[in-house]
Amino acid sequence: MAAAGLPKLIVETDAEALARAAAERVMARIAANPGRIAICLTGGSSPKRLYQLLGGDSWRDKIPWERVHWFIGDERFVPEGDPLNNMAVAREAFLDRSAPSGHIHPIPTTAENPDRSAEAYARELQSFYGEERLDPSRPLFDLVLMGAGPDGHTASLFPGYPALEETQRWVVGVPKANVAPFVPRVSLTLPALASCREMLFEIAGHDKQPILTRLFNGENLPALRARSNGETVWLVDQAALPEGIRGGR
Repeated sequence: MAAAGLPKLIVETDAEALARAAAERVMARIAANPGRIAICLTGGSSPKRLYQLLGGDSWRDKIPWERVHWFIGDERFVPEGDPLNNMAVAREAFLDRSAPSGHIHPIPTTAENPDRSAEAYARELQSFYGEERLDPSRPLFDLVLMGAGPDGHTASLFPGYPALEETQRWVVGVPKANVAPFVPRVSLTLPALASCREMLFEIAGHDKQPILTRLFNGENLPALRARSNGETVWLVDQAALPEGIRGGR
């Protein structure tokens, strides 16, 4: 099994070590920017421990909250207070306790449908960025957090779905998910996600080994196609690592 052409791989011993390594990379990206900072969060189970760490006493006081803006890469089209809402999980874990309310940028889910929600979020991103077109020399985000689903999806960009091929829009509505929960979604597109200084995947647990094996084999899946215009890193724990692959820092 060859890993040539893949993103940088960092292997940690377990999920706890992985979350701490992710927190360190978040803090490094924050420290590298003395101005306004934009971080794009992700949903799913992978980042929950990271969010708990960022909200804990050891990390919270290190974040310059007045300079950091928090976005999200995709959202389930459910009410803001629904347990399935991605941003609600992040808000409960660490954002609401410390981040100024105007610095939290959830995807709105009160529009009539996911397409309208996508249009609204695109306008918000463009307003924040100050342009309607992305400039490769000026990233939208300092850091984009990502995960890989069991079918190889990332954000809510599913294999074979038209949204995966979008090149102009920043955000799209996804009428049906390929995996549970089977609710409509709203997702940033590959070009919008790529507009970052670093794209950091967190992939942990033995149940991720099959999809990681497919990615290492070069299968043309969304999680492999998602790349930063800057640096792309796969942060993986030992349980998820396919046999025959060695990782390093």
